[in-house]
Amino acid sequence: MSHERRPSKDREPSPPQAPDAARLPLLSDCGSCFGLCCVALPFAASADFALDKEAGRPCPNLGAGFRCGIHAELRQRGFSGCTVFECFGAGQKVSQVTFEGKDWRQAPGTARAMFDAFGVMRQLHELLWYVAEALTLPAARPVHRELRAVQETTERLTLGGPEELAGVDVAAHRGEVNALLLRVSELVRAQVPGRKKERRGADLMGARLKGASLRGADLRGAYLIAADLQGADLRTADLIGADLRDADLRGADLTGSIFLTQAQVNAARGDAATRLPPGLRRPAHW
Repeated sequence: MSHERRPSKDREPSPPQAPDAARLPLLSDCGSCFGLCCVALPFAASADFALDKEAGRPCPNLGAGFRCGIHAELRQRGFSGCTVFECFGAGQKVSQVTFEGKDWRQAPGTARAMFDAFGVMRQLHELLWYVAEALTLPAARPVHRELRAVQETTERLTLGGPEELAGVDVAAHRGEVNALLLRVSELVRAQVPGRKKERRGADLMGARLKGASLRGADLRGAYLIAADLQGADLRTADLIGADLRDADLRGADLTGSIFLTQAQVNAARGDAATRLPPGLRRPAHW
C-alpha cells in the first residue's frame, strides 16, 4: 500500500507561536547558566562533534564568560550536535537556584556536585515540559488532577540541594510520570477518527514515508533517522522520544503533535512549509 498522499494546495506555513507561560522557565537561558552542557557532558568525535571530550572537562570553545566562542559557526565548525541539545532550563536552574549563583570556576570544589546535579535536573525538567504540555490539552482533562500532583512533586524535587538531587531515583519517578503521559497520549489520539498506526519504538531509519498519513500515530521512541517525511501528515501524532535526526520534514504537518521537543525539531530538516506545534521555533538552519 502506498504511503503517498496529495499535499493540500491551500496549506500555508504556520506562524511561530510563543510557548505557554508554564513552559517559559523550561526553555534554556544560556546567559544565566555556567556553561554546564559545555563541561558536564561528554561527546565523541563524529558527524556531530569535531573532537572527543570527556565528561567534566570544559569544551575548548567555552570562553571565560561561559559563552561559546564559535556559537555563530557551530555547524560550519563541526559542532552541529551543540545546536541540537536542549537542557529544558536545567542549566540556569542548577546555576542560579541549586548553587545560588556560585560557579564551578570560582568554587572548583562544587564542580562535580554541580555537574551531577545538572544531569538529574535536566531529566526532571524534561518531565516538567511534557506534563506542562499535557495540562494544556483539553482531551487530557480526565487526568489533569493527577498531572498537577505529579507536576508539584517534580517541581519540589528540582528545588532540593545537591545532595537531595543526587539521591533522586530518576528512573522510578520517570516511570510514574510516563504512565500518566501514556494515558494522555491515548486520550488525545482517541479524538482522531479511524484506525491509527501503532509504531512505538519501530525501526524506521531511512523509511520512505513521503506524504504518509500518520495522523494520530503512536511514534513513541521510533527511530526515524534520515526518514523521508516530506509532506507527511503527523497531526496529533505522539512523538515523545522519537529520533528525528536528519529526518526530512519539509512540508510536513506536525500541528497538534504531542510531546515534540525543540531538540527533536533542531535535529531534523525542514523548511518554511513545515508546520510546527505552538511554542516550538523554526531552526535557523532550515
